[in-house]
Amino acid sequence: MFKALRILLLWCLALPVPAATLLVFGDSLSAGYGLSPDQGWVSLLQRQLGDAHRIVNASQSGETTAGGASRLPKVLKVHKPQVVILELGGNDGLRGLPLAEMQANLDTMIRASKAAGARVLLVGMALPPNYGRPYTDQFHAVYDTLARQHRTGYVPLLIAGFATDRSRFQADGIHPVAAAQAQMMQTVYRQLRPLLKS
Repeated sequence: MFKALRILLLWCLALPVPAATLLVFGDSLSAGYGLSPDQGWVSLLQRQLGDAHRIVNASQSGETTAGGASRLPKVLKVHKPQVVILELGGNDGLRGLPLAEMQANLDTMIRASKAAGARVLLVGMALPPNYGRPYTDQFHAVYDTLARQHRTGYVPLLIAGFATDRSRFQADGIHPVAAAQAQMMQTVYRQLRPLLKS
């Protein structure tokens, strides 16, 4: 009996255990809008990481920072992530919502993630130029400011490298096509790696 228990214990110890749980908390860009489940950048990131880490994708299409701020505490409690990849704000900007509120909501989510013991990777976005230079500049400055204040990991622009290439977007001009997802994944992965080594 003792020998059998010892063998079972050794077998359990030999099973691969993810070094970290990563929570991706974003909007349609991370939920894979218009794509099959295995095509989005989050699925590609899980493939890149392999079994070493586990990704929980709690992203929701249409999510605003206000919705995210109210939803995040429960998600943190359930999944207990070591890293939170926070990709929200695009829908606030597209709706022309007050940027002070967006900043306050993102600040709340960063603080909640850190209080739960997670490292944060903040992912920024850009708005179409038709929103006007003052608003788009102020929108992007929100991410710069928060990343600096909280010393988070930081991806300034999820769609870096193809933001002005219309061929890389679906018909709506907002959501990247499947062929652009690997580039998005690599953009995130480059800034994620230092957090996984912390």
